[in-house]
Amino acid sequence: MTKGVYHYVGETWKKPKAGLPHMFRQERMAAWRREPVFTRVERPTRIDAARRLGYKAKQGVVVIRTRIRRGGLRKGKVHMKRKPSKAGVSKITMAKNTQRIAEERVSRHYPNLEVLNSYWVGQDGKHKFFEVIMIDTHHPAIIKDKQLGVFSQANGNNSHRGRSHRGLTSAGKRGRGLYNKGKGAEKLRPSLKANLNRGK
Repeated sequence: MTKGVYHYVGETWKKPKAGLPHMFRQERMAAWRREPVFTRVERPTRIDAARRLGYKAKQGVVVIRTRIRRGGLRKGKVHMKRKPSKAGVSKITMAKNTQRIAEERVSRHYPNLEVLNSYWVGQDGKHKFFEVIMIDTHHPAIIKDKQLGVFSQANGNNSHRGRSHRGLTSAGKRGRGLYNKGKGAEKLRPSLKANLNRGK
C-alpha cells in the first residue's frame, strides 16, 4: 500500500530534531524571534497538523503564529519568616499550559475571529512557538461549509463563542483532562469547577 505525502510530512515532525537539520531550525527560530508576537502566515508550517485540526485553504480561515515564554512561573523570594521548604520560588507551574495561554492571547488580539485549534511549531531556550488556526464565523464561505459552519454564530449557534477562553479547543480539552476515560476520570465532567476541582 502506498503512503500519502502527509504520512512523510508527519514523520518529519514527530521527531523534528532528527527530521530537520540543526542549522535550519536555528535560522528559523532566529527569524521568528525578530517577527512581531502575532504574525499572520500565508500557509501553515505543519500542513499535516493543521489539516488534522480542521484547517482548510479557503477564505475566512486565517493562521497566526505566536510565541510565548517557556518555563514555570517566576516568583520572588519572600524575605520574612518562612520555612525554607515553603519559600515557593521554583517548581511552580500554572494550571494552564502555554498552548492554551497562546490561544487566549491570540483570541484577545483578534476579537473578530474565533480560535479553531492550534499546534506547536518550534521552541528555543526562551520561547515556544505555536500556530493558531482562526476562522471568521461571519464569512459566507465559513457559514456554507459543512464542517466549519457549525462554529458560525450567523446560524444562531453561540455555543462555540469564546472557545479558547472556555477550554473547548483540543489543547483546552487536554488541559481539562477530558481525554482521560474510565476509572479515575469520574470528576472531570461536566467540568472541574462543577466537581469542586477534585478531578485533577
